[in-house]
Amino acid sequence: MPPMVIDVRRSDDARDVVHRAVQALAEGRCVAFPTETDYVVAASGRFPEAIHRLVPLATRRDNEPLLSLALKSAEEALDWAPRIPPVGQRLARRCWPGPVAMVVPDDHPESLVQRLPSASRAALVEAGRLRLRVPGHPLLADCLRMLPGPIVLAEPCLSPDRMALTAADVIEASADALALVLDDGRTRYAQSPSTIELDDDSFRVIRPGVVGEETLRRLASLMVLFVCTGNTCRSPMAEAIFRCLVAERLGCQPHEIDRHGVVVASAGLAAWGGGPASGNAVEVMREMGADLGGHESQPLTESLVQEADIILTMTASHRAAILTQFPEAGGRVAMLSPERRDVIDPVGGTLETYRKCASQIRGHVAERMDTLGVRRRAR
Repeated sequence: MPPMVIDVRRSDDARDVVHRAVQALAEGRCVAFPTETDYVVAASGRFPEAIHRLVPLATRRDNEPLLSLALKSAEEALDWAPRIPPVGQRLARRCWPGPVAMVVPDDHPESLVQRLPSASRAALVEAGRLRLRVPGHPLLADCLRMLPGPIVLAEPCLSPDRMALTAADVIEASADALALVLDDGRTRYAQSPSTIELDDDSFRVIRPGVVGEETLRRLASLMVLFVCTGNTCRSPMAEAIFRCLVAERLGCQPHEIDRHGVVVASAGLAAWGGGPASGNAVEVMREMGADLGGHESQPLTESLVQEADIILTMTASHRAAILTQFPEAGGRVAMLSPERRDVIDPVGGTLETYRKCASQIRGHVAERMDTLGVRRRAR
């Protein structure tokens, strides 16, 4: 019996389409979905017989598990793979939802994979490795939010070099297994998701795709964000000092640390965009061998908060203000002082006041270095 095909572009009620797909998956049937890269065939991980139908549809690729686990969000990844290293967590937060798949270790006793039926687990996990995706297409995302259990994906191909890019393609490759096909036309990118495999502190690209390796390397960088009030004194000095100390550890020039996987920025809770650093801050940093002459102030934005791996504030009130506005960043916001002491505000003070402030900041930054994941260059 041929599958039911719904042209979602002509559907009057998108919610009805989602409910039909959810019902089919909840009944143990297979559904074809569009993603931003290709069409996939999905089944509920709660039904081993449905997962068994996926296996012949998936295209075997070197160095990759055959099937993928679809997640609702980057935050969910640690539930399924608790050993995802920091570099993987950074990439997940910055790339998902989107056209990147990750192959991660599956050898943690607290992984939710252990709760799947044994047959489903055996089909999904290969050699202690699990492939994760958070596709960016809203249809699949809406279904994932409505289903209580995990969704497993197969990526069928018509030939080794021809992916399923349309509904007709996925029907040709998988028709006998499908109950429902959601047709949203040709996929947006019409090429493979980029697939990476993680190790303890890095990753390697095992299948090139939409996102290039250079972009992935940049997205995997450690980003440290310093925050004060106006972004003209304390946080710019902290940024400059941090840049110098990182360069010293990495054996490079301060302006080169980005190439070594460390990004640093500063912002202000009440900053105007484009303002210079205060004259005294520029002078004190010059005395310390750092350059603030080109600094331009910027306000703290949602995108900066989302991108940052750690946000270090000058005072307790700065931290509280950030958490009030961005509670989801709670685990990434801390005071610069490990002892949680406010950094003095030098605004309106003498050059000596700025020197004291800079010295205080340098001491706190130096104490923080070992906890920020910046490794010393091997000698």
